[in-house]
Amino acid sequence: MNVGLYFGTFNPIHIGHLIIANYMAEYTNLDEVWLVVSPLNPLKNKASLLADIHRLAIVREAIEDNPKLRVSDIEFQLPKPSYTATTLAYLAEKHPSTKFSLIMGEDNLRTLHKWFNYEVILKNYAFYVYPRVLTEQEDEHQPNSPLVTTIKALPNVHICSDAPVMKISATFVRNAIKEGKDIRYLLTEPVRKYIDEMNFYR
Repeated sequence: MNVGLYFGTFNPIHIGHLIIANYMAEYTNLDEVWLVVSPLNPLKNKASLLADIHRLAIVREAIEDNPKLRVSDIEFQLPKPSYTATTLAYLAEKHPSTKFSLIMGEDNLRTLHKWFNYEVILKNYAFYVYPRVLTEQEDEHQPNSPLVTTIKALPNVHICSDAPVMKISATFVRNAIKEGKDIRYLLTEPVRKYIDEMNFYR
């Protein structure tokens, strides 16, 4: 089985995440997409994260009716901070008959060279890369370096240029909730209900 791993803090998971996950499950040769909930990203502010158990529950609520999507808490069991190379090695040992691939936005591909053991990952795993619509807070003029151009040309790197992407972020969703905005179209109804009942992000 070919499984795509979609890593994220999912704080919270929104329709932008779900559209990408479903696209990868339906329009590529991946059999399933596992949404890997990260307990801690060294580049993010931990204080803004919901407890791991709640983010895991929210993702489960969001995808429970889609048989091609699964949620994984594998990184909760590993040393922190979480490194993708460590997670991949652990998954390969635990699921020897499964072929794992990585799903990521093009912005992450540009910083791949900063990842721990990125050369090993690049050599042994396939990548499914979707275009990233940058937010106003991000640099909208990030040229591809020679390294990124080389990586994009590798046979195990699949550029999914027709993947539908949305200019939406978890930060935008959290701020909207805090400001009392109507967010019914940004989240699935089960997720919206869970967040509302738990009074999160207010």
